[in-house]
Amino acid sequence: MTQHRITIANRDNAVYRVDPHKPLLTSLLDQGVDLPYGCKYGGCITCAARLIAGEVNQKAQVALNNRQINDGYVILCVARPVTDCTLEIGVESHGDLYRNPFLDPLAAHELKADIATPLEEKT
Repeated sequence: MTQHRITIANRDNAVYRVDPHKPLLTSLLDQGVDLPYGCKYGGCITCAARLIAGEVNQKAQVALNNRQINDGYVILCVARPVTDCTLEIGVESHGDLYRNPFLDPLAAHELKADIATPLEEKT
């Protein structure tokens, strides 16, 4: 069985081997990693983590907007590793996850993918 290495940078670079067919949250919880989570179906951002290196498939997530995805956030309850990955997990990784929409509103291209407008090219 193929496994991927998951390194958790903000936990002393701890390394875990995970099944690429299981969500990262499930695999890491099964190995005793203490993680926050809520819905377990990709609809909230409680289990969000920052992907520092590697690639995941998180097509099932519906909670992140384009800005959060571009900033490297993944939803662990639905994200499955495609390659070896390095993550920052827990609330320590949430520094750029939240943004006050009144002080710093999202631009049209930063919204959720289904309502976003393309970023205009400068000529």
